[in-house]
Amino acid sequence: MRDLSPNPCPVIISADDSAGALGRLCRAINHEYAGRITLVSSFGAEAIVLLHMVATIDPDLPILLNETGMLFAETLDYQREVAATLRLSDVRLIRPTDDYLLRSDPEGTLHRTDANACCQLRKVAPLQRALKPFAAWITGRKRFQSDTRAAIPFVERDGESRVKLNPLADWMPEDVANYMDRHELPRHPLVARGYRSIGCAPCTSPVRDDEDARAGRWRGQLKSECGIHFKNGKAMRGAA
Repeated sequence: MRDLSPNPCPVIISADDSAGALGRLCRAINHEYAGRITLVSSFGAEAIVLLHMVATIDPDLPILLNETGMLFAETLDYQREVAATLRLSDVRLIRPTDDYLLRSDPEGTLHRTDANACCQLRKVAPLQRALKPFAAWITGRKRFQSDTRAAIPFVERDGESRVKLNPLADWMPEDVANYMDRHELPRHPLVARGYRSIGCAPCTSPVRDDEDARAGRWRGQLKSECGIHFKNGKAMRGAA
């Protein structure tokens, strides 16, 4: 049985907000939701910050990655590299069931005709199943990323019995970059090619410097979120 006794939280003396974010994470992982919390990570452009923080607190924490079957090969390679580098021992690839895929998207082309239905099939439904054992989950969302995320709180309700934590909600791009530089963390290889937010390959494109970080997601569609956090532009859950 896994030892759930809390480890001492690492101490960071810093001029930026990393100490505050790490403290929020440490309280949640070691005390408030010990043994009942997971990190949901895209292993995308900025994911390494939270993954590194989690590794300093509890490298055995369950980490969920939506493996939709349409991720960039670079993302899967990066996931393996990061897990090995940070010694993360419990990365779980969450997939849609085969029978559900055969019924709903047998040709793998649903994203071309109904992106919302594709996200529901490949992301939302599998993640909802995977989150059932947990009382809390951690995300890397930040307010600067898009207009739809501009007011996200640190803690949100997620149904009747679960909460969602956004410990980096108030971070700015320079906070992310400084943290990566200070800890010499590996970057997702697509960042150098202009991808600032990285999801499924068919629905992700590079962005210009004058665009927000998520402008390359579902470009040309009235859609900027997959449905895990927002549906039709509205938050799926309320602030806690």
